[in-house]
Amino acid sequence: MKQTEQTMDKTYRINEIFYSLQGEGYHTGTPAVFLRMSGCNRKCPFCDTDHSGHTAMTADEIISAVTSYPSRHIIVTGGEPLMQLDSFLIEALHDAGFYIQIETNGTLPIPEGIDWVACSPKDGQLSINRIDEMKIVYLGQDVESVATSLPPATHYFLQPCTDPKDGSSNTAQTIAYILSHPHWRLSLQTHKLTGIR
Repeated sequence: MKQTEQTMDKTYRINEIFYSLQGEGYHTGTPAVFLRMSGCNRKCPFCDTDHSGHTAMTADEIISAVTSYPSRHIIVTGGEPLMQLDSFLIEALHDAGFYIQIETNGTLPIPEGIDWVACSPKDGQLSINRIDEMKIVYLGQDVESVATSLPPATHYFLQPCTDPKDGSSNTAQTIAYILSHPHWRLSLQTHKLTGIR
């Protein structure tokens, strides 16, 4: 990894780093390091991430933290990780042996070097240029028009929406929609069901 004085000193706003199982989507059950970046360009009412604080970390500090765990599958998430994730950090993660998965809202183009793109599109302008897995939080919206307005994905998931205030969910409605539209698959937040992070 080539380091210049500028890249060595650059910091990223990190919300948290932790080790768990991927709880949703295609890689459900996979041990992974989660690198949650702080900040987002959307304000979704069902978001469960606190963006009020962060820790400033250099790429070297991030690599030191994420390599302390045994898995070399990393999920870069947020917020919107593509507001910060750059070629320097991507190269550093690959040099450390990581398979890089991102979770993005689709508003920014995908940089080179990302191994798996999970897109959960929201309202507004979308600029994503590649999707491996589309995962839409189902609110009763026209998901077909959203899906066809984006590059084709390899896998399509609908996830019930859980109200952060009272914990209620529209699981039955989501299942009913999938049964009528069988090209979609159900994604549950199994980390919440199993009580893990």
